[in-house]
Amino acid sequence: MIKINWLKPQWSILPVVVFFGVWEVVARFRLIPGHFFFPPFTTVVQEFYNLTANGVLVDNFFSSLIRVLIGFSTGSIAGIVMGTLMGYKENIDKTLHPIISLLYPIPALGWLPILMLWFGISEMLPIIIIFICSFFPVLYNTVTGIKTVDRNLIKAAKTLGASERNILTTIALPLALPSIFTGLRLEAGMAWRTIIAAEMVAIPTGIGASFSIWSTD
Repeated sequence: MIKINWLKPQWSILPVVVFFGVWEVVARFRLIPGHFFFPPFTTVVQEFYNLTANGVLVDNFFSSLIRVLIGFSTGSIAGIVMGTLMGYKENIDKTLHPIISLLYPIPALGWLPILMLWFGISEMLPIIIIFICSFFPVLYNTVTGIKTVDRNLIKAAKTLGASERNILTTIALPLALPSIFTGLRLEAGMAWRTIIAAEMVAIPTGIGASFSIWSTD
């Protein structure tokens, strides 16, 4: 029996077409109460085009993007460095572990009120929030990755005369990379959710602030 594979891509988009079609019909004919908050799909597309054409959406997107890049990169680097030290040096881990365990469960947005008192409504505020959002999870994954490295490999390297630096750069960190990249991948998405929420609450520019303004218009 001959299989017609060329039909598969066409059928795969059918649920998407049906979804947007139902959205348009339900919103256009007001089949659900509260249509003001549920505009037709074509209206959303038209408004998206207008906001993109006049530069409002692009400008706010790049404002959020820059904040995420700065906060995520600095927070991740700091988390990797601190996590490497804690995972490799037991005395550092014993000193900092109680503090990290106390602060780690606090959501990044939970720091927003006190950061507003310290830094005010400034460009530093969202960057610091993203820094916190990225720092603790990446640190935790780095510590976990370093501690799961086979200690027999480290002992063998020391026996062969390898320095602490060589052991760290050629054994510990490479073997911990899967755990580190898992933390980075998860926090990349979390950073965007955090910045949008923070901008909606306390920052006058960015994608989140735009959503907040559009929802009140």
